[in-house]
Amino acid sequence: MRIATWNVNSVNARIETVLRWFEEAKPDVAVLQEIKCVDEKFPTEAFERLGYNVAVHGQKTYNGVAMLSKAPLEDVRRGLPGDETDEQARYIEAVVSGPTPVRVIGIYLPNGNPVDTEKFTYKLGWMARLHARAQELLTWEEPFAILGDFNVIPERRDAEFPDNWAGDALFRPESRGAFRALKNLGLTEAYLQADGAPGAYTFWDYQAGAWQRNNGIRIDHALLSPQAADLLTGVSIHRDVRAWEKPSDHVPLVIELDL
Repeated sequence: MRIATWNVNSVNARIETVLRWFEEAKPDVAVLQEIKCVDEKFPTEAFERLGYNVAVHGQKTYNGVAMLSKAPLEDVRRGLPGDETDEQARYIEAVVSGPTPVRVIGIYLPNGNPVDTEKFTYKLGWMARLHARAQELLTWEEPFAILGDFNVIPERRDAEFPDNWAGDALFRPESRGAFRALKNLGLTEAYLQADGAPGAYTFWDYQAGAWQRNNGIRIDHALLSPQAADLLTGVSIHRDVRAWEKPSDHVPLVIELDL
């Protein structure tokens, strides 16, 4: 099973690019972030024509996540537990049915900038809630994967120019520590397990020729439960998509599980 994550930076604005990638890469499951539309405006029919079942948790203009699966989706959950007042659409979870069902969680973790505002407090609070949800899921002892745009640069090796990110919410010690704490629950970071080579960036800003200078960062991740990590056979970053016409500033990350 090939499971992808991709921050598409507006699914409708980049629909031709997104559909081209789906037609070429043919993931079995994909979680999308920053779809930037309400559920009714998501291009569901276009993906259904490619054979996907669709679940959406959208929001007008901002945020929004979706899950696409060639197999039926069960137990679909929208919204991260722990704060009923949170109206931001950043979390979707479902069980992908099959001989060995796998739970897939798609997240768009808050950016958190500027760090001296409530946005950083919200980011850390959201990470604490994700930590609690992961703890709960681990007690079920089933294969699951948390994939998405984490908006966290884990280590210096995950940025071409790490000093440029000093003080940024993506690289603050608090953000990196919360990410480590999440992994320390017993989750495996798929890229480090399957490859681990430095320079494997997933994001290049549109400004200042970042793509041309390879001024990239690795902020899109996949964390696996022990049961899913045992099934991991490969990870790939589809870097070439960043050079396509009208690209997202992120590229797809794909994990492969022996299911």
